Amino acid sequence: MVKVLFVCLGNICRSPLAEGIFKQLVREEGLEDKIHIDSAGTSGWHIGEPPDPRTIEVAQKNEVPIDHYGKEVTPRDFEKFDYIIAMDDSNRADLERLRRRARHNKAQLFKMRDFDDIGTGGDVPDPYYGGPDGFDKVFELLRRSSRNLLEKIKNDHKL
Repeated sequence: MVKVLFVCLGNICRSPLAEGIFKQLVREEGLEDKIHIDSAGTSGWHIGEPPDPRTIEVAQKNEVPIDHYGKEVTPRDFEKFDYIIAMDDSNRADLERLRRRARHNKAQLFKMRDFDDIGTGGDVPDPYYGGPDGFDKVFELLRRSSRNLLEKIKNDHKL
């Protein structure tokens, strides 16, 4: 089983949306028994909370189911997951610091837009303080990047 973890700051906007989009793509490919997907935040601010209502709204509008409650990433996640995908440079820096505390490190660490054909390597902007249009933009970035990430995983693991 290949394990993928999406990570943003609070785990209520970008990462649960990435998780939902990626789960949908994996289902469409018939790979749900081969790829496990989750999300977490670098902060513990929203542990146990559902995603931001605007995240849920953009997901529903695009027919992407979301079933997630906030959790915080831990050093153990570097032992459990094969791929940890940060949404921006700040998340990645936090994850690099956390990675040093992991006993074993099997996870490959990437930024989500490393897989984006448009704006490769850029950040997925945090839509939290903006309006609904920011969530629409983030949805498109995540969907585009998710397709390429899935292709990478399929190639890496011969799925």
